[in-house]
Parts: sequence; C-alpha cells; structure tokens
Amino acid sequence: MAIVMQQRELAITLWRQTWPMAIGVLALLGFQLVDSAFIARLGTAPLAAQSFTFPLSFLIIGIQVGMGIAIAALISRALGAGEEARARRLSSLVLMAGGGVIGCLAIALWVFHVPIFQLLGADETTLAYIRRYWGPQLLSAWLGALLYFSYSVFRAHGDTRLPGKMMVLSSLINLVLDPLLIFGVGGWEGWGLPGAAWATVIAFSVGLWVTTRKLLKRQWASQYGLWLEAQTSWRPFAGIAAPAMVSQLMPPLAAMLAIWVVAGLGDTQVAAWGLASRLETLSLMVILAMTMSLPPWLGRCYGAGDWGQIQQLMSLAIKVALVWQLSLGVLLALGAPLLSMVLAGNPEVQSELTLLIRFLLPSYAALGICMLVVSAGNALGWPLRAMLLSSARLFICYLPCLWLGSQLFGWWGLAAGAAIGNLLAGMMAWQVMRRILARPHRQAEYVSPK
Repeated sequence: MAIVMQQRELAITLWRQTWPMAIGVLALLGFQLVDSAFIARLGTAPLAAQSFTFPLSFLIIGIQVGMGIAIAALISRALGAGEEARARRLSSLVLMAGGGVIGCLAIALWVFHVPIFQLLGADETTLAYIRRYWGPQLLSAWLGALLYFSYSVFRAHGDTRLPGKMMVLSSLINLVLDPLLIFGVGGWEGWGLPGAAWATVIAFSVGLWVTTRKLLKRQWASQYGLWLEAQTSWRPFAGIAAPAMVSQLMPPLAAMLAIWVVAGLGDTQVAAWGLASRLETLSLMVILAMTMSLPPWLGRCYGAGDWGQIQQLMSLAIKVALVWQLSLGVLLALGAPLLSMVLAGNPEVQSELTLLIRFLLPSYAALGICMLVVSAGNALGWPLRAMLLSSARLFICYLPCLWLGSQLFGWWGLAAGAAIGNLLAGMMAWQVMRRILARPHRQAEYVSPK
C-alpha cells in the first residue's frame, strides 16, 4: 500500500512539473508550425527555402540545449547539496558564457551560409529566398538561446510554471505578428519569408525582458566570485556539456544528411519534409516537456543519493511516454489527409506529407523513450553513454534505414525507413536504461566537486 501511495505521489509531482512545460512547448512549437503553414501559402519555393535552414537552426539549438542541460544539472545538484550561493554563481556564468558562444556561432553561420546551403542541395532560386531570411533568423536564434538559458535556471530551481507561461506569451506575440509581417496589412505588402523571422525576434525579445527581470528579482544570479567559480566548475561543466552538446549536435548533423537525401527527390518532397519536421517536434511536446522537467528532479535525487526514487521516476516517465505518444501518433495518422490539407496549400505537398504522417507519427513512441533516456543520462552521471546512445540512434538506426528505404522504394521507402529507425532506437534505449539502472552506483562517470 505504501509503495502504491508513493508511486501516486510521484505521478502527481511529475504531472505538476511537466504540464506547465508541456503547454509552453506546445505553444512554442505550435507557433513554429504556424510559421511554416503561413510560409506554405507563399509557395513551394519559400517553404523549401525555410526547410533548408532547419538543420542549421537545429545546430544552434543543439549547442544551447547541451549547455542548458549541463547548467541545469550542476545547479540542481548544488541545490540538492544545500550550496545555494554556488547555484547563483553558476546561473550567472551560463547566461554570460552561453550568450557569447551562441553569438559567435551565429556570426560564423552567416559568414559561410552560401557554401553550406549549396552543399545541402539548395539551388539559386532557393538561395535567393534564404539570403533575405537567414540574417533575422539567426538573430532570433540568438535571442531564443538566451531565453532558453534563463529557462534552464528556473527549471533547476524547480519552477517550470514561469518558463511555460513565457513560452505561451512568446507564441501568442508571434502568432499575432506572423500574418502582419509576412503578408502585410492595409497598403503594405509585408516582408514575405523574412517577416516570419522578424516576428520571432520581437516575441523572443519580449520574453527575454520579462524573464531577466524575474531572475534578478528572485536573486538567483550573482556577480560575485564568478572567476573563482569558473575555475572550479569548468571541469564538471565540460564533463556534462561536452557529451551533451555532441549528443545534441547529432540531430542537426543527421538532419543535414536527411535533407540532402530528400533534396534528391525534389522541392515538393523537401517542402513536405520541412512541414513534417515541424509537426514532429509539436507532436513530441509531452516528451520534450519531460526532458526539461525531469533532469533537474533527477539531478536533485542524484545529489542526495536517492537511486530508488530515480528508478521509480524513470519507470513512470517511460510508461507515460509510451501511452501518450502511441495514442497521439495513431490518432494523427488516422487524420493525416485532413491535417496535411490544413498545413500545406499545394496538393502535391499534401500528398507527400500525408504519407510521412502515417509512417512517422506512431513511431515517435519509441523515439520518445530514447529521448528520455538520453536526457536522464546527463543528469545521472553517465553523459558519455547518453552521447553514444544519441549517436547510435541517428547513425546506426535512423539514417541508414532512411537512406536504404529511399534507394529501394523512393518516397514511400524513405518514410518507412525513418519509422523503422525510430523503432530500433527505442528498443536500444530501453535495454541501455535497464542495464544502467540495475547497477546505478557503478555507472557514474564523474563526481561534481563539493
């Protein structure tokens, strides 16, 4: 009876920690899907141009998420050990260092964007659209990274509500501005494709202003002792951040290779693949929310040495992921023609998108398991295993199946191959998690300093 009550309390707490982030993720990813839906009304070429930028946008997101994972883990462990002053110093460090790193990356991606997109398969028509869009899109990515780092600090302190609210606010601002800046209003014709990026710039700027004020008000950041803290914490930070960033960089690299494969099939397929990519992240909103809310909780348990609760949490999270994601995937697959009609204006794009939805959406139940295991690994002292698992998911399971399917059966084979790759990755992650949690104390790859 006591075990049942404890599991019920864990489920309630997980729900309370996750639902604000789930709503926030839904709003944030929803406006990205709305972006693509509006851009689809401009034509296949602008939508294909935006789709080509996704892998590089994911590259920036991968680095920021890797750094966010590291700082959330270190802050939550410091709080679990009662080191509140150190937690404040760590918060300041990540906001300053993270902004600098992402800023330098954005500048490099602007300088070298032409050869990069040519390498991905973009033609001159597509490049003309990309040139106008890429500058404001990089600015929005930098602002989004700063906003994400501030969210990481709040999540490490157990506050998932404010990040969730800010994601909703940013999404609503973007939703209002999107049609105005893309299509214009009154006698103004709008900016077209770049308008979508400028709408995001404004939305993220408002969100960053609000969260910075809240962060300073709660005194969760400190300007004292930062240099000494940086000298003390850079090793454990690198121990988490380096594998986490490599792990997070694998998806953008895989996305680049995937878009290269898709580009060989035509612009219509590229446009459909871009919409499916947006739909993928939106359909995984609960999984993404748990990858944000669960690691700080696991990190506090790790700092306290409570491996029993860690095992219960992971078991509960896996069950939730399976039931929710499989149910949602089947439902969306059944409604694929209608959903494609809403998202895409071109009938050919609608047809190709329908096929992708039917194959890929149900397979995200297995993908969700892999994502949870990878995110948990960075909080539980085995970041290297998490990195290797993420790499194996993409380069052993996903990409080979996707490429082989496209070579054998074209578009149909590509969709089926991607789904099979997700299933294999989920099975592999399940086995890894079972082995590691069976002997938790032997698995830690480093110990953070006291």
